[in-house]
Amino acid sequence: MESQQRQTLLLVDDEEIIREVGSKMLERMGYAVLTASSGAEALACYQEHRERIALVILDLILPDMSGGDAFDRIRELRAGAKVLLSSGYSADGEAADILKRGCDGFIQKPFNMEALSAAIRELLPPA
Repeated sequence: MESQQRQTLLLVDDEEIIREVGSKMLERMGYAVLTASSGAEALACYQEHRERIALVILDLILPDMSGGDAFDRIRELRAGAKVLLSSGYSADGEAADILKRGCDGFIQKPFNMEALSAAIRELLPPA
């Protein structure tokens, strides 16, 4: 397994500020970061880089498809893909449905570096 310094994460969010701040936080934690602003962009990026993406941080609300649809399509590309759902809404409703379908975790926005790091460590234990 790769060391944390070399793990690549895909951050999917339609808000530019969240992609920018989130990328900086993740890079400070030692991860390589890819970003996408829509479900379609996320799927294209995941398809191209799926062998090296250790975790997808996926916004629940995207402009072109729901987070649930994006989650399902990512899992079609790679059944074991690790996905951390992110939302400004609570983990009830649609988020709960996605978690029941096998999504690996949930983080409430806005999140700080400590909360993000803890959520990632739960899903990607150190090598």
